[in-house]
Amino acid sequence: MLLALSQWLAEDIRAFNVFSYITLRTMLAALTALAISFMIGPIMIRKLTTYKIGQTVRDNGPQTHLVKAGTPTMGGALILVAIIFTTLLWADLSNRYIWVVLFTTFGFGVIGWVDDYRKVIYQNPKGLSAGAKIFWQSLIAIAVAVYLVRTAELPAQTDMIVPFFKEVAIPLGTVGFVILTYFVIVGTSNAVNLTDGLDGLAIMPTVMIGGALAIFSYLAGHVVFANYLGIPYIPNAGELSIFCGALAGAGLAFLWFNTYPAEVFMGDVGALALGAALGIITVIVRQEIVLVIMGGVFVVEALSVMLQVGSYKLRGKRIFRMAPLHHHFELTGWKENQVVVRFWIITIILVLIGLSTLKLR
Repeated sequence: MLLALSQWLAEDIRAFNVFSYITLRTMLAALTALAISFMIGPIMIRKLTTYKIGQTVRDNGPQTHLVKAGTPTMGGALILVAIIFTTLLWADLSNRYIWVVLFTTFGFGVIGWVDDYRKVIYQNPKGLSAGAKIFWQSLIAIAVAVYLVRTAELPAQTDMIVPFFKEVAIPLGTVGFVILTYFVIVGTSNAVNLTDGLDGLAIMPTVMIGGALAIFSYLAGHVVFANYLGIPYIPNAGELSIFCGALAGAGLAFLWFNTYPAEVFMGDVGALALGAALGIITVIVRQEIVLVIMGGVFVVEALSVMLQVGSYKLRGKRIFRMAPLHHHFELTGWKENQVVVRFWIITIILVLIGLSTLKLR
């Protein structure tokens, strides 16, 4: 929106050409989303409190969590509003990747909103059934995957890139690409949702990975940098940096309210949407394996749940004291802040390793 306006004004006033730079608009998007979230956040929290849209806490988990009962939830809607509005404001709206990412993020956000709404308003602890949730997630993920593979302009846009090896790329074909895209989007979405169990635990790694993906997007969309670094050149992918900037800004502002002791929780509306956003951006810039590295905390949290469920069904025994993994550490004596900050530190290390793949090839 503002890009089109600046381009029109630049015909007479050359100074407005500065807004054509993706790097500047990415920084402005981060600041805009930050400002929007700070302005709307207190109002939304008051409204959620007034309408008693509070979190329910299981009594079979860590006893320290019982004090969190009634804390406003569904705060992820704040993040989505800030991200979507900011992206529409600063991004090039003729860019198809922007619309693909917005569609995916909004779609998964709606699924999460329905789930949260049923839990909180209708007092249904199960919310949206697991089958219905997976069905709608699958529908969106497959639709997006089919669209991307059918509109791919270069073979590199569908090959799977192996980090640390400059010349290694695995051709996936149409079916392989759709399957991989499905698992990346749905898997990342649910992994972030599983991680969102402690104050600030999920949002900060999301912000860090989103910032890293802004760098990957910018470089992948720049033919000179892409060729120099040996990564796939994805025309027009650089514009996704604006979305990533908005995600980082909105996420940091949300952390202000979500840090311990949290004034508001993200809820499925935020966790599912943000996870899906990270997944679809990763697919577009062809860095699926790097996402597994950078999102190692999310991966381990999801694996801990699968291993726990599998072990209990097969052997009747649990591997962890409680899953997801962050609850296990709490029950072993770690304080909530210790778990959160240590997981943040691990994510910083993993993100740096992921970024190092740009040069170590």
